[in-house]
Formats: sequence, structure tokens, C-alpha cells
Amino acid sequence: MGAHREKRRIQPASVSWDGNAAKTGDDVTYRRGWIALLIFTVVIINYIDRIALSVAAKPIVAEYGFSPVQMGYLFSGFLWTYVVCLVPLGLLVERIGIKRMVGGGIAIWSTATALTAAASGFVSILAARLVMGASEATTFPACGGAIRQWFPERERGFVTTLFNGGSSAGPAVGAILTAALVSSFDWRTAFVVLGAIGFVWLIAWLIWYGTPEEARWLSEAERTKILTERDGTGVATTKSPPPSSLGYLLSQRSVWGLVLTQACLVYTAYLFLTWLPTYLQSTRELSTMNTGYLTAIPYLCTVMLGVTIARISDRVLSSKDVQAGRRRNFIAAMAILAMLILLAPHVDGLFQLLGVLTLVLTGATTGSGLNFTLASDLLRNPRDVSRVVAITSFGGNFFGLISPIITGYVVAGTGGYTWAFRIAAVLLFCGCLFTLSLTRRPIEPQHA
Repeated sequence: MGAHREKRRIQPASVSWDGNAAKTGDDVTYRRGWIALLIFTVVIINYIDRIALSVAAKPIVAEYGFSPVQMGYLFSGFLWTYVVCLVPLGLLVERIGIKRMVGGGIAIWSTATALTAAASGFVSILAARLVMGASEATTFPACGGAIRQWFPERERGFVTTLFNGGSSAGPAVGAILTAALVSSFDWRTAFVVLGAIGFVWLIAWLIWYGTPEEARWLSEAERTKILTERDGTGVATTKSPPPSSLGYLLSQRSVWGLVLTQACLVYTAYLFLTWLPTYLQSTRELSTMNTGYLTAIPYLCTVMLGVTIARISDRVLSSKDVQAGRRRNFIAAMAILAMLILLAPHVDGLFQLLGVLTLVLTGATTGSGLNFTLASDLLRNPRDVSRVVAITSFGGNFFGLISPIITGYVVAGTGGYTWAFRIAAVLLFCGCLFTLSLTRRPIEPQHA
């Protein structure tokens, strides 16, 4: 990131974000909580824009007559460019900087979301989704670096899962908001409004974000706490070795463990993100508005459960456990929990079904969030975090890309969702094995 010029910043209110605040005075301020809030909400917006097409699918299909296979391609379209751009943009974070990377990304994808309203058919909708996907690829690598930069080691599990929890909160908010806009106006108006929301967030980001070293609104005590505890050493760290090369990182066994685990978890997460509204409509004969409400329930519950589980992992694991990568045990448990997806086709009651879907989503999304935290735990060079998060996201989102397409073909070929859920369960079991067997070694810097 290099040297930074001092900039005057608007100072956020000094509020307490956890139960430890105000016990000893100035040394326990938690103003870094504003950074956690910013990165949590950017992921919410990211996923609102992703799920919008799924919620608005019914009127779009009615207008254009798209088949399930065509909708599968549209649902996954943003992931094509997202996957292609993840690693290149992750490698650029160190050069361009977190602030500009995230800000530029949300400006472009919000514009693409709004322009979806001007689409005239399959090709133009797909084009808007492709642009959206490419620009959304900035979020996870850059924000992963921000978490490593801003938060002490023992807070990373909670903050990373909160950050990743935006991938559950976003669909929940997006399902209700998009359904309300479509029901009250039309699907085109919905996309314009959703695009505008991103620009409101961008203003806040440009005002408040900076590094801990340059943030004028931090107390000196909190700044010292961040710098001394973010690497688990008890010593202030402002310099690190140069980032490792892509080839070196790909030669590390633990990196492949992270990638393969993420792939297996994200397959299920994207099956739900893209097909859950359509699944509920087709199997329960729900209206667009009711589909929005019922899609939101599992996602909202998942946020609360996921944050609680992450908090427990931070509390239970000692610094030695974190450095040894024992967070993998929590990830394996989440993969097993998500295998309850096998029960979904056999549950008759709607609310019992929502309970099962909630547990499945909690396992898949919390597991993927903890997997990002595990990457940070295993890395000995903080400047490698953005790169490894990008590589891990690539693996996850490649499987996320094929998930809605495979599901579309399976639904079209079998007339139901049972085999789609069985495929997901097999991958979840594989993910459990990958995290337990392949993430046992720390990832040392290439350059000492």
C-alpha cells in the first residue's frame, strides 16, 4: 500500500460495539466497528443485486418466455466474469489500494444493476449481469485484506463471518425489497432503485475508509491495540515481507485445501441464492411477495446463527489453536450440518421446510465464512491475504457458477429438485474431508 498522506476525515461517533466497551475507558473504544459495518453492508448490497433477478424471475419469464435452462444461464451469468476477474483483481489490491478497489467496484456494478431495467431480452440482461459480476469481484479480496489490516487476531473469526454474513443478509433484504418493488411498481423500477442504493453506500465509504495508521478518528489506544494484536504477536507490525507470487501460493497444499473446501460449500450456497425463490414458487405455489418474505426467513436466521457460531469459534480457540488452523473443525461441522439438504424434498410442512433450509444455509454460508478466516489464520504474511482470499473465492465461485446451470438442467430433466439436492450433499461431504485433511500446514511467506 505504501506511504499514505494524512487526510482529514469525518469522525464517526464513539459508540460501543461489544460487551467489553467502557470497562476501562479510552483504551477500549471500538471505533473499528464502523469498518466492520461498512464491509458488512457492502456485501449486503452485493448480494441484493445478485438475488434481484431470481426474485423478479416470474414477471421476466412471463414477459420474455424464458425456459428453465435459459434462466439457469441468466442466474449464473454474473459469475462467469466474477470468476474470471477474481484473481487478477485480487493481485491488484496491493497496488491500487483497498479504498479505490472497493469504491470503483461498487460504482460499476450499481450502474450495471440499474441498466438492467433497460434490457430488451436475453442478451441484454446477460450483458448487464456480466458487467455486474466483473465489478463485484473487487469486494471479497479487498475486504479480506481490510479485515486483516483492521482487526486483532481474536476478532477476525467474528468479523469475517459478519462480513460473509452479508451474503445471507443481502438475499434476505433483497428478497423482500425486490418483491415489494416488483409488486408495487414493476421489475424494471426495482433494478433502478437497487442500483441507486449502491451509490449511497459509496459516499459513506469515500468519507470514512482509510488504514488504521492514517485514520484520524481512531484513538491512539485503539490504534496501538490494532497494530499490536492483528498478527497475534503482541508487537506492532507496520512492515511485512513482499507478497508471495501466485505460483508460490498455488504450490501450497493448504491453499488447495481452502479452495476445494470453498468450492464444495459455495455450490450449495449458490443453488439456494439462485433457485430458492423459484423452488418455493413452483413447489408451494406462492405469489412474488410471499416468495420474498419466505426466502428472507432462512437468510435472516442464518445471519444470527452464523455470527453466533463465529463468536464461539473466536472464544473457544486459543491463539495457538488459531495459528495451528484448528478452525477447520468448525468448518467441517458446518459442512455436515448443510448436508440436511437431503431432507428438503421430503418435508411437507412449509415452516418445517424453512427450518431445514435455514440449517442448510447456516452450514454452507457460515462454513465458507470461517474458511476465509482459516485462510487468514494460516497465512504468516498479511500481504498475502487478499491474494489467497481471491484464489479461494475463485474456487468457490467457479462451483457457484456451475451450480445454477447444473440445477437448471437437472430440474428440466427430472421435473424436480431431489437430484439437485443430492448432488449438493455429496459435495458438502467432500468439503468436510478436504478441510480436515488438506489445511494442516501454515502458509509461510515466499520472501522472508
